[in-house]
Amino acid sequence: MNWLGYDERAGLELVICLPRQQPADAQALERWQQAAQAAARLNHPHLVPVLETGVEERWPYMVSQPPAGATLAEHLATHPVPGPAEAVAWTCDALEGLAYAHEAGVAHGDIAAHNLWIDSNGRVQVLALSLAAGSDAGAADAAPAAAAGGSLALDPSQLRSQRAAGERDLVAIGLLLHGLLADHPALDQPDIALAADLVGQEIVRLPWTTPQPVPDTLRAIVNRSTERAQRQRYLSARTLLRALRGWQEAQAQEDGGPLPLLLDRMRAAGHLPARSGLTQRVARLVAMERQRIDEMVDVIVQDPALAFELLRTVNAAQFAGHGDAPVTTVRRAVLLIGLQGVRSAASGLRGWPGPLGEKPAQALERGLYRARFGAHVAEMLCPAGLDAEEALLGALLQSLGRLLVLYHFPEEAEQIRQLMLPGPRPEPDAPEQPGMNEVAAASAVLGADLESLGVAVARYWGLHEAMLQIMRRLPTDKSVHKPDDRYGLLRCVASAANEAVDVLLLPALKQPSAMNAIVQRYARALGFTPKELQEALQKGRRLADGLPAAERAAG
Repeated sequence: MNWLGYDERAGLELVICLPRQQPADAQALERWQQAAQAAARLNHPHLVPVLETGVEERWPYMVSQPPAGATLAEHLATHPVPGPAEAVAWTCDALEGLAYAHEAGVAHGDIAAHNLWIDSNGRVQVLALSLAAGSDAGAADAAPAAAAGGSLALDPSQLRSQRAAGERDLVAIGLLLHGLLADHPALDQPDIALAADLVGQEIVRLPWTTPQPVPDTLRAIVNRSTERAQRQRYLSARTLLRALRGWQEAQAQEDGGPLPLLLDRMRAAGHLPARSGLTQRVARLVAMERQRIDEMVDVIVQDPALAFELLRTVNAAQFAGHGDAPVTTVRRAVLLIGLQGVRSAASGLRGWPGPLGEKPAQALERGLYRARFGAHVAEMLCPAGLDAEEALLGALLQSLGRLLVLYHFPEEAEQIRQLMLPGPRPEPDAPEQPGMNEVAAASAVLGADLESLGVAVARYWGLHEAMLQIMRRLPTDKSVHKPDDRYGLLRCVASAANEAVDVLLLPALKQPSAMNAIVQRYARALGFTPKELQEALQKGRRLADGLPAAERAAG
């Protein structure tokens, strides 16, 4: 309960906040007082400052001086339904304050529109922090010791209580954003605290009929925040905030690419690290008196970081005079940059594994192998009349976004992987609960899908529009028609190859039917047979394993 008051002596408008119910006993009241005092010590631009805490007739209360404006509930009652951008901006403001509070050991416990204050500039602050402490809805029993700087370590039960309170805040924020976008409360329950009790029992999904269209990426973020399975929700206020900020940055870019997520880290750590030993082999090839361009190309494509670096370099301003045709092969890049340029590019790459620890480095190595595998399968599937190396490079570029995330955002990459895993069976005989697809999982974690990340970086490097077209994999839910131009055909080849490699990640019993589906899907455009696809996969695997170019024909 929030009451608006006026302090005549100080000449201040105040808001007096009371919890939903009185603490059950003296111990609960003491917990509330400790938590409220801890919350009152916090100072953050997105938290309404607490001026006073106290107890009157066993009713605890907080007094705050709100900024000029009104509660979000009052604002919504007198203003049009907010668009997605505005709703996300409000939510991000609230999350900034909550993240700071959670990291100080303080939770809110009763997030709702009447506990968020929106000022005259449209910025949101969180009101009544820790007001619900001591109640069943409650906040962290452990909060006071941490926030007050106590020296005693928290016991496990306090830590569990603190974590549960923070998780409840995140569910409430998700329900709030759901309601803002849908202009209708989730689960038809206007009381967010009561709706939060149902999350985990009911499926909460943003409806398709919203007042304004909600982009798929934002829809994935909102739905993840209220997932029935707790393991698929956001880990902390910071992770949800990062996903929403990623979506905001993607929307702010003219091309839709979330470059701010990557540029700072790319400047510090390079785009990708060189695989161990490959750049040294390039240097030895350059130093030889008679260089074979085919041998050099074969070494370069085994290291995606080096192949991407050559593409980036030849598309820089100083090489703009090579003509209007895009550079679509490593061979042409080598001819343009020269052998010494190749040596310089190789020596400028970060050594393996860059700043990554052991497990993230292993995940990146698997990602690089998968990218090389798909690239060589595309090389094998390439129809007559097309340059097989163009198909190889196109398939490699289709993996750029995934590789960048594995390198620069290893924690987020692991979250994406976890979201894609099937969930536990609710009953022993029940069907397996499927995980998210990669697009939905990446959107929920980063606020952008991996393909968009890769295309944005490639555009930043200056790659030709034709290459950006090839980088976008064909949607798997639509039939494939024979393209009208060469670049469309290369896109088909690269997509088919990478889809076939993805099938190998499925359980063995599902692989034959999935491979047949690929053959049928691409029959009109590429016309390969099941046998030809299997042969391409076998040869592609050997080449990805490092088979020398001279042995290609041997199969």
